[in-house]
Amino acid sequence: MADSIAPIVAAEEKLQQQADKMETDKMWIIMGPQHPFSHGLWTLKIKVDGEICVDAEPIVGYLHRGWEKETENRTYPKIIPMADRLCYAASMTYTHLYCMTVEKALGMDIPEKAKYIRIVADEVCRINSHLMWLAAVGTDLGNLTVFLWAMREREYFLDLNVKLCGARMTTNYPRIGGVRNDTTELFDRDILRTVDRFEKALWEIIALMDDSSIIVSRMKGISYITREQAANVGLTGPAMRGCGVDFDIRRDDPYDNYDKIDFEVPVLTEGDSYARYMIRTEEMFQSCEIIRQAVKKIQALGKNAPYRIKAPSRVPAGTHFMRMEDPRGESLMYLVSDGTDKPYRLKVRSPIFTNVSSAKLQCQGVRIADVPAVLAQIDMCLGETDR
Repeated sequence: MADSIAPIVAAEEKLQQQADKMETDKMWIIMGPQHPFSHGLWTLKIKVDGEICVDAEPIVGYLHRGWEKETENRTYPKIIPMADRLCYAASMTYTHLYCMTVEKALGMDIPEKAKYIRIVADEVCRINSHLMWLAAVGTDLGNLTVFLWAMREREYFLDLNVKLCGARMTTNYPRIGGVRNDTTELFDRDILRTVDRFEKALWEIIALMDDSSIIVSRMKGISYITREQAANVGLTGPAMRGCGVDFDIRRDDPYDNYDKIDFEVPVLTEGDSYARYMIRTEEMFQSCEIIRQAVKKIQALGKNAPYRIKAPSRVPAGTHFMRMEDPRGESLMYLVSDGTDKPYRLKVRSPIFTNVSSAKLQCQGVRIADVPAVLAQIDMCLGETDR
């Protein structure tokens, strides 16, 4: 019997050896700008060998807003609404960053109450941004329920924006010298109720994600990035901290009284898509704790405490920069002033512009079907990327 099947086994082994020597044809596939995975006007070219991605090339440039050039023709206060529109999901943090940059150029120290109000507004913005990201990840992984639940929770925080400043997304709330208006008693009450409720709802969303073997299998062990690779490609924010880099500007280079708030910076060393997903979910829990502490500080200062001081219209000549921890990573503004009421130059450093450059590294070795899930961890926003 063994002698009869020996020729068949030998023939199969020979065919397998020939197949191993053969090279499959590699081809480039265009994903975007119309592909729903792209979350905006950008293109990802991936080179595939069968079902496996072996190379990738991100391409931005379809938007070209000319934001930085437009700021040169506007006075400093009139740039504040423009900063809102750098990223519609993180409008509060970008406006805050711009105001801090101008305040540094003016040598201003804003009131304590304004600093804590900005912290509250920033963390509400961070939760809003992360929930929009979580909803997008749910749809990228084929789970519409995650999208619906995340957007439902996001509505509560958008309502808080309305109670704080009258707007949902493009808030136009921070001002050079402080904030536009004080918080109301209704806002102070409702924000504490909202974060208490949200923490319970977030656990339900996490359970929905983790109980799905399909979702977990498409993130765990996928797109592994080492700590050194993350540093070399310039990853920043939650994507960087998911690769074991323990750095957060709020803690390590604090601004506006973040050094007076007690919070943890989540860091994971696994370096895969699942770790980057878990970092953002944990950040939402930490934002809730930061909000509670900042609201107590605001209430302790009382309603008579100042929340804004008048700022000069002209900025002394010089160069200045400020950075902050945006929901997507390190954002930076570099201001060149010439002594007039308009900036000579205002340069924005977007965390997404650097993060999307890591697409080549992140996509290597993953299957085509996993590419949307891998790049969803970047949390793309083209408004800030293609200024």
